[in-house]
Amino acid sequence: MAFQVLGVHHVGVTVRDMKRSFEWYSRMFGLAPGPVSEGSGEALSRSVQVEDAALAFSMIMIGNTRLEFLEYHHPEGRDFDRSNGDVGSAHVCLEVSDLDAAYRDLTEKGAVFNAPPVTLDSGALIGSKWAYLRDPDGIQLEIWESP
Repeated sequence: MAFQVLGVHHVGVTVRDMKRSFEWYSRMFGLAPGPVSEGSGEALSRSVQVEDAALAFSMIMIGNTRLEFLEYHHPEGRDFDRSNGDVGSAHVCLEVSDLDAAYRDLTEKGAVFNAPPVTLDSGALIGSKWAYLRDPDGIQLEIWESP
């Protein structure tokens, strides 16, 4: 190949209200948002395939990658309504040092989990623990602990 993939630069998530998302992710995970930038115009609209797009965006560093929040000012998007089984559905998985402690702490802070944590008892990832939760926009997140 003429190039090589060096890593994942960021994962982008469209949110309804960036300030609300910043507050929630900061309160839940202690993550600090970066500066907010604005974008609009024909080149942006063509690139994101959203007619007459105007948006704000900002990135939060998590380890060696970034979580990018995008808030479209125009046009107003539909609320997130996908399930994990829908084609194209995605989630962000955050690795934690102690899943049981994270589950307790996040629950005390008001996080809503889909179900209690699961521990894998077979296969290549035996001993790993995980749990799914949703952010204020209903976007699926996962916390994960490797054995």
